[in-house]
Amino acid sequence: MVLRMEAVRIGCRIRKIGYLRHYGDEFTIRAELPTGTKTELAKIIEGWGDYFFYGFADSYETHLIKWTLADMRVFRGAYSRMIASPSASIALKKNADGSKFAAFRWSVFPPELVVATAERVAA
Repeated sequence: MVLRMEAVRIGCRIRKIGYLRHYGDEFTIRAELPTGTKTELAKIIEGWGDYFFYGFADSYETHLIKWTLADMRVFRGAYSRMIASPSASIALKKNADGSKFAAFRWSVFPPELVVATAERVAA
């Protein structure tokens, strides 16, 4: 018997609690930079990353109160189908530094995208 463990690459984004109320049902990936440098979205499409960890921190920024682990293979396949659609429309949100993020709702992706998720209930 041979057991083998390959390297697993996981991208990670943690957002502040203030974003949870309005954006808790979506995730964002940087899609444009004013410098023209390659973005996270471009790297993902090129094949970087096996999983994506996306979460929201508590108000003290010491614990996660909601998180999701997503399969990037599923994301890449679904994203390719999205942009190939004649009615494709991916919302870009501008950041204060001039960069732009693509915003995606978890619900528009196949259920296989989400590998694991958890939300801490306030006591």
